[in-house]
Amino acid sequence: MYPRTPDTYWSYRHALEFVGKRALMPPLGLLTAAAIMGDGFEYRLVDMNVEPLGEEDLGWADYVFVSAMIVQADSMVEVIARCNRAGVPVVAGGPYPTSCHEEIDGVAHFVLGEGECTIPQFRRDLLAGEPKPLYPAGERPAIDTVPVPRFDLCRMSLYDTMPLQFSRGCPFDCEFCDIVSLFGHRVRTKSADQFVREMDALYDRGFRGNVFVVDDNFIGNRRLAKALLRRIGSWQAEHGYPFSFSTEASIDLADDRELLSLLVTCGFTMVFVGLETPVEASLQSAGKHQNLRGNMVEKVRRIQNAGIEVTAGFIIGFDSDPADIATRQIAFIQELGVPTAMVGLLLALPNTRLWDRLSKEGRMRFRSGGNNTHTSELNFVPRLPQTTLLDGYRRVLKTIYTPRRYFQRALRLVMSLPRRSATPHRSAPRRISWSQARAFHRSLTRQGSSSYAFWYWQFLVRAVAVRPRQIVTAVTLAVRGHHFFVITDRLRRPSRSEVTPAESVS
Repeated sequence: MYPRTPDTYWSYRHALEFVGKRALMPPLGLLTAAAIMGDGFEYRLVDMNVEPLGEEDLGWADYVFVSAMIVQADSMVEVIARCNRAGVPVVAGGPYPTSCHEEIDGVAHFVLGEGECTIPQFRRDLLAGEPKPLYPAGERPAIDTVPVPRFDLCRMSLYDTMPLQFSRGCPFDCEFCDIVSLFGHRVRTKSADQFVREMDALYDRGFRGNVFVVDDNFIGNRRLAKALLRRIGSWQAEHGYPFSFSTEASIDLADDRELLSLLVTCGFTMVFVGLETPVEASLQSAGKHQNLRGNMVEKVRRIQNAGIEVTAGFIIGFDSDPADIATRQIAFIQELGVPTAMVGLLLALPNTRLWDRLSKEGRMRFRSGGNNTHTSELNFVPRLPQTTLLDGYRRVLKTIYTPRRYFQRALRLVMSLPRRSATPHRSAPRRISWSQARAFHRSLTRQGSSSYAFWYWQFLVRAVAVRPRQIVTAVTLAVRGHHFFVITDRLRRPSRSEVTPAESVS
């Protein structure tokens, strides 16, 4: 059972409408948990992002396994309450319960940490009729024996992208990030054979399209990442390049030309990078040292020039931020030419160095809800006045997601991409899929007559004129922009609980 994710910049919900999808990705953690639990049980997956939780589902179930991130806490509480009323015991795990299980009521069994260790313990005790109330997070296991996720449990047609995982852990130690507390510094990886088996599982079930490698830093171990990419490249060539990949990585990706080349050859088209801020003092104090080694704008351009879109995260609220941080962030984002700029307020998450430091300084105010793009206050006492940061943050979003500014960045990205792709199957003219054709038609009819139609047509005409082979990329960027415009319009009118696309910008 996967709780609802709030409708935010990250959800892409209003862009997914164009391609007829209900959610971005299925919950890989629960699909993997089912595989680890193994045979001897019947399973159903209910993802509330694509379908409601029905009374019939609860009537069928002997146990409900729930996994959630902090941002899904409210929905998870509702799910637990429904299960309690139905008399179905809840088994909870995942990032949010692992960090905050003491605050969660109504759960019969907490199975915390990495499931490769704790789920087998729970299974053994369950079969013996003596499941414990708590299985605490323990060791960080090797992940080279994790079974193939149960992709058969999800309705693939409802999702835009399928998730796979190669590694866990990150070699860096950013003060605000909880990845190290969850998964450690040492990067643990699956074998290349194992990852390819998971690709086979997707392919054999008929999936073709976008695959997101969910690693928090795919290049945390470059040697093994390169070895995997060579295998992926061979597999893609043998199967006619059915997948288009994206992932997350650190900005030092730009310094390794061989790695960039391998990514492009394999069909990677997007990478998310945590750029955070143009203020060097803030990067230094946050421990984001990898972003201080060279010019970030030049590095982003290098990745774009190779043929990979950079999407990026940005943060406002560091102790070292100057009073004009909003103005600096706007200029920085526009110069980068990063259309998808996920800007958030700094949040102190449990089990991070930032949380510990602010607690010692007496500056913590409350535990964060995990949604740093739709919050009205910081959960700690900042150095700058909170009103300065909040007003500046809203000004950043309302500026960068005006249609004119967004499409300027989108055009800069398209012009930075190569005229001919290094990916073999992308060098020749491609047959546009039915899904892409439908999205293109919906984009033309809805966006082409919207309130921002002038900027839409100007972008589309110029993009196709300078990079005709990037037409799919251009339309994708335009559709994605629609989602951002809808969400930003809601920020302008916070008193309204719901704004549909028709009521806002289209």
